[in-house]
Parts: sequence; structure tokens; C-alpha cells
Amino acid sequence: MLLLQHPLSPYAQKVRIALREKGQSFEARLPTRPAPGQSGDETAVTPRAEFPVLINGNIRIFDSTIILQYIEDAFPDPPLLPIGPAERARARMIEEICDTHYEAINWGLSEVRFFGRGGTSLGPKLREQGIEQIRHIHTWLSQQLGDRTWFDGDRFGWSDLSVAPYVATSSTHDVPAAPNTALHAWFDRVMQRPSVAATIEEARAALPAMVGVAERLRRGEFKRQYRDHRLEWMIRSGGMNVVLDGIANNDIRFTDTERFLTHGIFSGANQ
Repeated sequence: MLLLQHPLSPYAQKVRIALREKGQSFEARLPTRPAPGQSGDETAVTPRAEFPVLINGNIRIFDSTIILQYIEDAFPDPPLLPIGPAERARARMIEEICDTHYEAINWGLSEVRFFGRGGTSLGPKLREQGIEQIRHIHTWLSQQLGDRTWFDGDRFGWSDLSVAPYVATSSTHDVPAAPNTALHAWFDRVMQRPSVAATIEEARAALPAMVGVAERLRRGEFKRQYRDHRLEWMIRSGGMNVVLDGIANNDIRFTDTERFLTHGIFSGANQ
């Protein structure tokens, strides 16, 4: 299997942890960007131009949650989803909160830190907003844990691999789980799992590559994706001018529906 991804993406980290927990071998690499007039992974693989994308033979799947569902269906042992419909729904709700609201906050801190969004005036204010909001999410996650060893109960599972990348990312922004909380103790435990430790170490090893990335953005080598909860976070945290400047500078992007004209039927196992 081939996983097109960026090691700093928490969505990709979820998938790598799941594949490692399942004992599945895979290759992970950065997607290629299209040269002028040519097709790269961004234009050939997914109509939304977003990653991760899992390629298994002629099967191509995007969206990390859908990829996780495919992995669980294709490789059922060991199971990652808990037993029972209520517990499974709970695991999926925890994942949803992390993939939307929590991800957007960490992403916002990255916009300020690595890309200089907001400058020296607004940038620190956006960071303060993000730190406070992460504390809110951390409190909620600690409440979800309660006295459980793992989010899914007595064994590591879907919820745990969904939360770990986000708490680890916050730590790289100097916002770790508060000491003497259930979340802090859980994070110490989860980092002892080989699947999680290897994945988070890959992410941390990729951080030095972010030096100078703002200049690459200014040169027009790529655009940052602003949509859904990311866009909501920037606006409600006071960064409307950041969005407007990004549109004016043409260094942010949204989903382009024209891409769907050039993408055919999804491949299936029987094709």
C-alpha cells in the first residue's frame, strides 16, 4: 500500500498509526506537485486536492476517516473500533471533534508560527486565542477519559489513535496537556505504544523543514487550504483580515469544483 501524505498532517498520522496497529506494511511519501502544464499527485489522485490518500492496488481512497473505515473493513484483526453501537458512536464522535474543531486550532497556530499570518500585531492575539481554545478541548478530552485507561475503555482503539496526533501537535506548539490531568497521564501511556511513538517521531523529524516555508508560500509554490472549520476558526478568532489578505495575495485556496470534471468514477476492487 502507498500512502500519499505529509508527516505533519494529523489526518495522515491517524492512518499511519492504524496501519501499524494492524501490522500492515506500507510506503508513505509526499505527494508530487504538478509542474506547469503537467499532472502531479494533487491533480491525478483526488478531486479535492487534499491528502492523505491511500492507494492499494487500483483502489484510491481519500479522507482520513474513510481511509480508517476501509482499513478496519479490509484488515479486521486486531479490531480498532470498540464493541457495541453506542461505544462505536462515541469513538466516532471523539474523532469528529478532533478532526474538525481541534485540528482547526492547531492549524491556526501553525499559520501564525510558520507562515507569519497576522504579523506582529494580530499574530500574538491569534495565538492567545488558540492556546485558550486548546485548553477547552483538553478539559473536554479529560472528561471523556474519566477513569478509563484508554478512550475506548480497557484497550487502545479508534478514539486513542484519533486523539494522539492532535495532543502531540499541540505539544509542538508549547501547549501540552496540563500536568495532573487524565489527558496528561493518557498521553504518557499512548506514547509508549510503538505505533504511536514511531508516527509522532516522524512528525517531529519533519518540523525543521518548516523553516523558510513562508517564503515558499510568498513565491507562489503552493497555497494553504482554507475551508470548513479552518476558515471558521480564523474568522471567529479575529483573523478576517488574514483571510482577505490571503485572497488578495492568492496564497490561500478553497475547494475547486471544476476539478470534479476531470475525475472519473472511483476505482473499486472489481475493476
